[in-house]
Amino acid sequence: MGRREREAVVQAARLYEAARSLAKDHGKAVEAVRGALRPIQEAAVEQALDAIPVARLQDATNGRLRLGPVDKSGLRTVRQVLEAGPYRLRQIPGVGGRTADQIVAAARQLSDAVLDSVAVHIDVDRPEPRTTALVMALQVLVEAGPDARRAVEAATALVERLGPLLTDARPAARRLSMLVAGQARRARALEAVEEIRALLTEAAEAGTPEALAQASVDLLRGTPDDLAAWVDFELRSAEYYGLLAEISGRAADPAAAEGFLPDDIAERVRGQQLDDSRLRVSLRGYQAFGARFALAQRRVILGDEMGLGKTIQAMAALTHLAAEGQSHFMVVCPASVLVNWTREIEARSPLHVTPLHGPDRHEAFAHWKGRGGVAVTTFDALRGFPVPGGGEIGMLVVDEAHSVKNPKTLRAQAVAQWAGHCARVLFMTGTPMENRVAEFRNLVRMLDESVAESIGDHAGLPGSVAFRKAVAPVYLRRNQVDVLAELPALQQTDEWEEPSASDEEAYREAVRTGNFMAMRRAAYARPERSAKLVRLCEIVREAGENGLKVVVFSNFRDVLGVVKDALDAGPRPGGIVVGPLTGSVPPERRQLLVDEFAAVSAPAVLLAQIQAAGVGLNLQTASVVIICEPQIKPTIEQQAVARAHRMGQVRPVRVHRLLAPGGVDERMVEMLKRKARLFDTYARRSAVAEATPDAVDVSDTELARRIVAEERTRLGFGTGHADGRSGGDSGGSGGDGDASGR
Repeated sequence: MGRREREAVVQAARLYEAARSLAKDHGKAVEAVRGALRPIQEAAVEQALDAIPVARLQDATNGRLRLGPVDKSGLRTVRQVLEAGPYRLRQIPGVGGRTADQIVAAARQLSDAVLDSVAVHIDVDRPEPRTTALVMALQVLVEAGPDARRAVEAATALVERLGPLLTDARPAARRLSMLVAGQARRARALEAVEEIRALLTEAAEAGTPEALAQASVDLLRGTPDDLAAWVDFELRSAEYYGLLAEISGRAADPAAAEGFLPDDIAERVRGQQLDDSRLRVSLRGYQAFGARFALAQRRVILGDEMGLGKTIQAMAALTHLAAEGQSHFMVVCPASVLVNWTREIEARSPLHVTPLHGPDRHEAFAHWKGRGGVAVTTFDALRGFPVPGGGEIGMLVVDEAHSVKNPKTLRAQAVAQWAGHCARVLFMTGTPMENRVAEFRNLVRMLDESVAESIGDHAGLPGSVAFRKAVAPVYLRRNQVDVLAELPALQQTDEWEEPSASDEEAYREAVRTGNFMAMRRAAYARPERSAKLVRLCEIVREAGENGLKVVVFSNFRDVLGVVKDALDAGPRPGGIVVGPLTGSVPPERRQLLVDEFAAVSAPAVLLAQIQAAGVGLNLQTASVVIICEPQIKPTIEQQAVARAHRMGQVRPVRVHRLLAPGGVDERMVEMLKRKARLFDTYARRSAVAEATPDAVDVSDTELARRIVAEERTRLGFGTGHADGRSGGDSGGSGGDGDASGR
């Protein structure tokens, strides 16, 4: 046994101890989180059990228990039963020992069920000692970041591999030990040393020793103070809650996290390897599954509900492919989110990103072709670039893909051409279908013709389960309620404001001329006596007094102008007013407005055109949303609300929809309920009651004409028709066009 072998054993022993030490430090950090979480969970369980009457214990025993004497004794809730225990229960007349034991067992069963379902919500506005301790414990792991998590995984693997090898190689550490060891043991020691040397080489090439050392430093750094931890929590709450779900075992239901895919497809996706070592953010379980789905199925639609991190899932797929050697990727998106895509890629991955937008986009395209990385461009700009040859693009990502559901548009034709030349295509949209199954089929056709043909117009007749099974090879959707247990409450209120006499007069004039868009914004036509505007200012004032930020959405620029004038007048109780952010604002400027709004200390108000800001921009610093008028599509409102009510939001979100009774608002609300039902049935839910795919068969233009005709009849103007602006909610998702509806 030579000196090199002894040095290898010594070096391996040091690496083994470093790995064990890191695993131990990480274990302590995890246990600190569990220790801080325990009293919060116990308090939540006690509160829940205090609200459950004793009678509910019958459910756990199929009605076999006699609970009348218990209730008469004064033990009214499940919590009181547990606190009483079997001894006190036996003292109650009519309750024997066996019955007492059964009652306590049933109460514990309910308690365990509550514990399994209770979700911990951390109130950033009301910090108290227990939640502060939890935030500080979590901050250690969040600050250490995904690199520390990967280092711990490497450490665990090293301990498992090196432990037995060091035991076998122990005789090789000393010359005398080798001399006295038997022949078989010496042979095994030499074999173990060779395996150790190979493992050390592998670890050195991967940079494992340095990673272990850095992770140890990061885990032992600690938190400066509770204030710093709370500030960090508010900035990165999604990462805190992700870790909390992982450590507490409160991960999303597996079936929901996997989008209720059929077993064969789900199994194939689970078997897909995912290399996330280049990603600078930790993935939640459902996000890792989404990235695997895109990789395993190759040409897919990721239809996750707004706020679940579709961008991160796309980047996870891109960085995996980059690790495999792919060099060129293309992202196509609305102009309004081009800057956001660029920032996200730069911040969360090492991939080089090249925006292809503006007058120099062709020079940038040539640069990207030569250097590689991720090119980010808009739907309209894509038409000006040559379609790639087969194999040139590692993956084509199309954000807000519902924008290309109409195959007759130039943007849809350009995307279809590119998709036809790319082996891997990822469409991303939270709203894949708004009116008809045919629109969804158009998207699927760009990805897989055979799947598209299998979902004819009547594919949904048996119910949504059959529909989703048909599209499962190309379509994955998860909902916030299924995978984000920590999401704060969403309270939606329809504010029906009785129109003033001036409002009524403006509305009658709009109906008389048959101008649908004028009818929709008539409530703001005469600001000095606008009932909606009065209520809007009240909501903003109340939010300001509570230190909250507000987003005001309208389809119309002139309505936003009226709101701005009203809020600028007087002492500004709602705080600084940012915007308006409209379709005419350049995409770069839109992101800067959002940044300005986020940076301002509450209170503050952001005025935004709903088509321009309702897509792609993150507004989770706002916790109050005001929608000035109902929108022509229910998904437009859903998208806008999801800008604030999304992963990373730490406060409950209140949505106020301002409505006027008796006119266009009320008719739109009634007619659009059926559109929302179709979307919920086929795009959102995994299993619902049977419905038909032709439940909604009203185009936006037809809806407008119908409302105008009915209102003209109601007000005595005859039938008539809407003018040429009846469908004026258009303007492109994200406002590539004007989106004004002036």
